[in-house]
Amino acid sequence: MRNGTPMDNPSPGSKDFEIESRIVRYQDLAPCRDAFIDTRSPGSDQKENFTIIGPGVSENRNQFVHVSEPHGFNIGGARQPPRCLNSQHSHETVEVFYVHSGRWRFMTGEHGEDGDVRLEPGDLISIPTRLFRGFENVGLDTGFLWAVLGGDDPGRVLWAPYVFEMAKSFGLILLENGALIDSTKGEQAPAGAQPMPATTPEQVAALRRADSSALEQCVSRARAPRPPGIFPGAPGVSERLLVGAPPLDWAHGFTIVESTIEHGAAIKDHILDVSDVWFIQSGRVEVSIDGVSAVCGPGDTVTVPKGVLRRLRTLEGEAAIVAQVRGGDTLPRPSLPEI
Repeated sequence: MRNGTPMDNPSPGSKDFEIESRIVRYQDLAPCRDAFIDTRSPGSDQKENFTIIGPGVSENRNQFVHVSEPHGFNIGGARQPPRCLNSQHSHETVEVFYVHSGRWRFMTGEHGEDGDVRLEPGDLISIPTRLFRGFENVGLDTGFLWAVLGGDDPGRVLWAPYVFEMAKSFGLILLENGALIDSTKGEQAPAGAQPMPATTPEQVAALRRADSSALEQCVSRARAPRPPGIFPGAPGVSERLLVGAPPLDWAHGFTIVESTIEHGAAIKDHILDVSDVWFIQSGRVEVSIDGVSAVCGPGDTVTVPKGVLRRLRTLEGEAAIVAQVRGGDTLPRPSLPEI
């Protein structure tokens, strides 16, 4: 599904199948600039939020959803200029960030003072549930984070108490049902709707805490040795299992593998019975779904239907890095086509 309505594109296997319906290109991403209650807070008022696959956790009912087809996880993104901040909050499902561009600082604790780590392109962080976290672009250029949230319904955000106080100053009210009301635009809460109570000291005390050392254990660094994925030893392909092996081996509902594909090499034809999403970190690749091909580049996201043949290859003279999210807490076993 795309834009909240069923896709009218024919199924794979049809000669009329249009592969572009399975691709969300970076240049076509539709941002929401007022997705959350902190959207007008100083330092947070220039961030762009994206819901690429699934509803995400946006509090703006007008947030654009690129692909609403259930996958068992959500894919989103955040694009922020230098010094732009995402306020402290907590999630009920896992939240993973893969750094596409920029330099980022992630902070834990009610006020972001418990601990912090800094990430650069190719680094990944998986932040446990029920833990206050925030993040800031500390680089010199606009940066983009590609995100994976657990579950088809990732629930709602729990904000640090100070966020509610800031929001009042800018006319923003969060309702108990998770909807955001902007009184500066003349919006009013529906009859009977109640404001979301500010997070209490008891709720804060019930959350986890993590210092810098503990947070570093939630990070997979770019180029650091990792176990292989589902095609160990494939010619010209080097795999790193980012989520699904220690230390990032707790239940996520998905695995993430990063594949470096040398020029002219390929992840060969195979079939998977789980949700399979690809993110092009760098380089250009030809993606093939059931024999229909398209070229994708940095920042593009591709979702492949279950049970169909898929293939990824680089173009001559180019190498590429691709992150692959697959449903389930263990690596799926690929089926190979009969020759």
